[in-house]
Amino acid sequence: MPITIKDTLETAGLLTTSGYEPLKNYIPQQDATTVARLRAAGAIIFAKTNPSRLAGDYQTNNPIFGQTNNPWNLNCTVGGSSGGSASAITAGFSCLDIGSDVGGSIRHPAHCCGVYGFMPTDRRVPTTGHIPELPGQPKYLRHMLRIGPLARSIEDLKLGFTLIAGAESRQPEIPPVPLDQPTGKKLSKIRIAWTYGYDFLPVSKDTHLAIQTFVNRLTDTGCYLEESNPTNFDWEEALANYGAWSFLELFASNSIKDLFRGLRVGMKSEFLARTQTAFKSGTPLARKGNLAFPPSLTKYNAVLTERDYQIAQMDSFLEQWDAWICPVSITPAFPHCSFGEPIKVDGVKFPYILACGGYTMPLNLTGNPVVVIPVGQSKEGLPIGVQVVGKRWKDLELLAIATEVSKVIGDFQHPADYQP
Repeated sequence: MPITIKDTLETAGLLTTSGYEPLKNYIPQQDATTVARLRAAGAIIFAKTNPSRLAGDYQTNNPIFGQTNNPWNLNCTVGGSSGGSASAITAGFSCLDIGSDVGGSIRHPAHCCGVYGFMPTDRRVPTTGHIPELPGQPKYLRHMLRIGPLARSIEDLKLGFTLIAGAESRQPEIPPVPLDQPTGKKLSKIRIAWTYGYDFLPVSKDTHLAIQTFVNRLTDTGCYLEESNPTNFDWEEALANYGAWSFLELFASNSIKDLFRGLRVGMKSEFLARTQTAFKSGTPLARKGNLAFPPSLTKYNAVLTERDYQIAQMDSFLEQWDAWICPVSITPAFPHCSFGEPIKVDGVKFPYILACGGYTMPLNLTGNPVVVIPVGQSKEGLPIGVQVVGKRWKDLELLAIATEVSKVIGDFQHPADYQP
């Protein structure tokens, strides 16, 4: 089967740049683990898809290959950083793509482009051969980075996931969890919690309506739904912990140069939050700056301890439910803009990173698997998706639930389906 691969994954004999200028001529000698497994299963890699530079943005634009446009509206973003992956699937250029996600990079593009995306349980799929880290550098992305498929059906997500999941010798922390086939449940037997989101991150009117319509359709099938957010789980606290972790692990664990780069990003985010939004309030991502800088092993362990606590809270909440439905982003795809520029939603400006990743980053923190399914469109015809969040390690069970849930959506026409 011919497929595409995000250009952050090493492909032996094929250019692999991660959108980073020093790698513009880099041709790996070895496949990333996920790529090798797909090739062994018969996949033919006929193209690489565009990422943001070093997978570091919620839009897809880099100095080597430029900007990726949304097939629904060329003036709008495809999301990021797996934007080329989602765009290729949407346009009918590819039927399966493998992306990566450390803060929403599979889920945000799937939402912006109206396709299906799957972020597996943390440490369920090997990340060996992913850039970053840069080739030859020590491993420092040890938590929250996930690799998963994007496709135009949940069946294809399942196919891609089952081929790439599982333990491997180059990454010993990936456990040998069996791929047990779950017992299928009818919609009338499924219990789902759902939410419009949180008051500090209000979704757009179009997103609110799409979620409401979707929930009503599920209710009509006999599925049990209840509006609820994770019990005792502080979403803003989770964002704060994610912000501290991302600084410590992404920036401070590699080099002095990256340390100061991370500091500049944190200062810029704080500036945007305090001066360029209608709320004039600090983003939760900057709340735990004291745990991020100056970095230390003690602070790093403190952040991971907080993460353990929040994982336990999410696990406890999901014991009562088969899945939890929540927004992917506060807005559909927005017009191309500069990194960090505030995003206007229904006339109100929101901090860039929070607007794009406020509903995705905490789920990297907790380690849960997530399926993004398209559920509607905005007045402008741009897709709107939701996150279907499952129990950790129950990846196939979540995919089975998402299969049933998606049956109420009906046909979702893609740009590739239009006849000229």
